Amino acid sequence: MKSINAVRFGGQEVLPLVEGGKGVSVSNGVSAGHWAAAGGVGTLSAVNADSYDEQGNPVPQIYHGRTRRERQAELVRYAIEGGIAQARIAHDISGGRGRIHANFMWEMGAAEEVITGILEGAPGLIQGLTCGAGMPYRLAEIAAQFGIHYYPIVSSGRAFSALWKRSYVRFSELLGGVVYEDPWRAGGHNGLSNTENPLKPEDPYHRVAALRKVMNGFGLQHVPIIMAGGVWHLEEWSDWLDNPEIGLIAFQFGTRPLLTQESPVPDAWKQLLLTLKEGDVYLNRFSPTGFYSSAVNNGFLQELRARSERQVAFRAEAEGDFNTPICLGGRGREVFVTSGDAEKVSRWKDAGYTQSMRTPDDTVVFETLENARQILADQAACMGCLSQCRFSNWSQKGPAFSTGQRADPRSFCIQKTLQTISHLQDVSPEEQKKIVDHNLVFGGTNAWRFATDPFYANGHIPTVKELIERIMTGR
Repeated sequence: MKSINAVRFGGQEVLPLVEGGKGVSVSNGVSAGHWAAAGGVGTLSAVNADSYDEQGNPVPQIYHGRTRRERQAELVRYAIEGGIAQARIAHDISGGRGRIHANFMWEMGAAEEVITGILEGAPGLIQGLTCGAGMPYRLAEIAAQFGIHYYPIVSSGRAFSALWKRSYVRFSELLGGVVYEDPWRAGGHNGLSNTENPLKPEDPYHRVAALRKVMNGFGLQHVPIIMAGGVWHLEEWSDWLDNPEIGLIAFQFGTRPLLTQESPVPDAWKQLLLTLKEGDVYLNRFSPTGFYSSAVNNGFLQELRARSERQVAFRAEAEGDFNTPICLGGRGREVFVTSGDAEKVSRWKDAGYTQSMRTPDDTVVFETLENARQILADQAACMGCLSQCRFSNWSQKGPAFSTGQRADPRSFCIQKTLQTISHLQDVSPEEQKKIVDHNLVFGGTNAWRFATDPFYANGHIPTVKELIERIMTGR
């Protein structure tokens, strides 16, 4: 295998290994600090990170506001305090080695306010901003206010071209790198466009070569591309090294750092990773963001899929094949469905799925009374964790603070499930396993390789340092 050379990020030479940022409390100051201490780029998540009380215990993120706007203000305060706390932890652990970056979602609630507040409260502790899940046009401007480098996440050369022409060209000196996140293989939210088939992954080589060609056209030959999604053994990417079509290249690891001793995810999550088989992680579109996302096909996703399958279209008046009346809701409103769908509805109700819940698409899904009540409660408790949310119809844009669409019961409260699954330290192993199965578990499509990679034989869980040493061998 070719030698793996250091790269320069922000004028600093580091290993070409970047820790991928992972959602609520999953990439934290501990994991990022250890990754940087080993000579790479540690990435802490700036999405509702944990803050701590005087005894060092995580502060529960409990909301008291009566309105969604009031609760979002509380969420912003939690997020800023948590981001500052994690930046300090990462800085202390790194000991000045490597680099510490912060990752945030452009479509998270009050994204600009949160990252600005963190940078103001943790001066000099964060050396780069990574941002995706949307088109972060103002990322460069925010980075320039604090004199730090920025690293946009894109899934195509076309997306980067749009960002460059609209904004980044004015802040070119602070562009530290461009993250190409493979929209078929990366974990979490992915940037599949409407023209791309989620079932037909494209070769990342050609897409990254196209991105490099676009960047070179803007005079950015000196800016590294960071390959993210599907990276496991570097020897599998040896033809990318010293390749003029690819240019300066580094590699991001999001899934593999989950299974380290420093990873904050609960033990049941780690044990689940060791048992996955190929195909157990798949792309779905249940996320309230509207993006595709990659997650483990556990009981949580299976329940969402089953709910969508208990769905029929309807009309307010008889029309064509929609000629069979059924009654919806407590008031027994009459609508019309096809005769075949009427038979399905009857079977679902006999099985206990008696509650009809309308969607934004002139369809209705059927749920149990218990689940329907929980869905409505979760929608009512929305705290504005996204700039706009399909599940609750929240939008942070006034004056209505609504998407104008009906809340979608086919989705879920992403803040609730991610907070739940990332805070199980004091829960018994049996209960942990149950909770992990009934909540969202993000992961890259390569997560099945934990079970087949000899490095993890007999349930071995390495330290971050051991993992990076292993990666640098090519394996």
